[in-house]
Amino acid sequence: MNFPDIVPEPLGDGTPLAKLTTMRVGGPAGRILVAHGAEDLARHASELWDEGEPWLLLGGGSNTVVSDEGFPGTVLIARNTGAARIDDGEEHAGRVRLRVQAGHDWDHLVAACVDRGWSGIEALSGIPGLAGAAPVQNIGAYGQELSDVLHSIEFLDRERREVRRIPAEELELGYRDSAIKRGLEGVVLSIDLMLAETSEDPDRGAHAEARALSAPVLYGQLADALGVTIGERVPIRELRNSVLRLRSSKGMVLDAEDHDSWSAGSFFTNPIVTERFARELPENAPRFPLRGEDPAPAVTTFEELAAGMPLRLPGAVPERMVKLSAAWLIENTGIRKGFRLPGSGAAISSKHTLAITNRGAATAADVAELARFVVQRVQQEFGVILAPEPNLYGLEL
Repeated sequence: MNFPDIVPEPLGDGTPLAKLTTMRVGGPAGRILVAHGAEDLARHASELWDEGEPWLLLGGGSNTVVSDEGFPGTVLIARNTGAARIDDGEEHAGRVRLRVQAGHDWDHLVAACVDRGWSGIEALSGIPGLAGAAPVQNIGAYGQELSDVLHSIEFLDRERREVRRIPAEELELGYRDSAIKRGLEGVVLSIDLMLAETSEDPDRGAHAEARALSAPVLYGQLADALGVTIGERVPIRELRNSVLRLRSSKGMVLDAEDHDSWSAGSFFTNPIVTERFARELPENAPRFPLRGEDPAPAVTTFEELAAGMPLRLPGAVPERMVKLSAAWLIENTGIRKGFRLPGSGAAISSKHTLAITNRGAATAADVAELARFVVQRVQQEFGVILAPEPNLYGLEL
C-alpha cells in the first residue's frame, strides 16, 4: 500500500527554525538530527537522553514557536513515514486498523484514507503537522477528534527506556490534552487508527470514495456548509472538500502565498470553566458542553486558580464544565481581525481572530508581544486567562 510521503530537504546544523515551522519565525538550531525510520528516532532519542542536555523533538513545526535566539541544543526531526494496514488476527467487521509512522504528513494520510473510502478522520482534513503529534494534542476539528479513532500508540518511554504499545484509553485523551502533554515523557514512534470501511465496492480499490460515506456530521457549521442536518452522512470526498474550503476561508490551510496561513493555527485553546463561572459572562458569550466529560473534581488545582477559576472546596458537589469560545472573548475586547500593534510584523489573522500570523517579516518577539497583549485584554475584560495552544521555546507570555 503506497501512501504519499514527505521528501525531506537537506538540513544542517544552524538551520533557522523559521524554515522548519509554519509560523516562520525562530533562530538557528545548534545541531540537527533527522530520523528517517522509527529505529533511528528511538535510537537518537535514547542517545540524547543519555547526553543529559535539553533537546527538541520537531515534526511538521505547525504547533511550535521558537525564540529569535533559536534553540542552542539538538533538534531531532521526525521523518519516518509510511502507513500500513494491520492484520492483528482479531475480527474487525467493517473496520480498518491502520499503523501510521510518526513522521507521516497528517493531511496526506487523510487524503489517502478518503481515496480508499475509510472514514473517521475526514473532518480532520487540512490540519498541518505529522501523525506523531496527533495524540499529544488529541487533535480535533469540525466534530471529530483523534480520540474517536485512536487504537494505540507505539511509544518510547523515557523512564522505562523501552518501546511499548499504549492503548488509547490509557492516554487520558481530553480537549487538546493527553497524558503525554501532562508529563508522560517519551517519543511517539507510530500510531494505530481504527477507521470505518464504508465503501460497498468489493474491490475497495481506486475511487472507492465515490461510494463511501463519511462518519455522521456532528458540527453545526459543517452541516450548514453541506446542507444537511446534524447526524447525517455524506459522500466522504464531499465532506473532505467542504472542510478544506472552510479551513481555507479561515487561513487554516497552509499556503505560501497566504500570510494568514503563516501561523501556528489557533494560537489559544478555548477556555474550559465551570458553568457557574460562565453564567457571570455576557449572555451572548458562546458556551459549549464538553463531550463525555465527567463533572470537575471538587478541589481546585493550582493551575485552575492561576487561570482565574473560582475555588472549589472539599466536600462540594462537583460542577459541570463548559467550553468557551476564545475567538469570541478576543473579539469582544475590541481586538478585530487584522489587528496589529504599531510597528509589529505579527498580526491577528484577517480571516480568523484566533490565529496570530506572520505578515512576512515578523520576529518571534513580535508574535509573543501580540499574544501577551491579547491575554491581558481578555483577562482584564472577562477574568479569563487564555492558554497558548502551540509549544513555546524561549518565549514567555
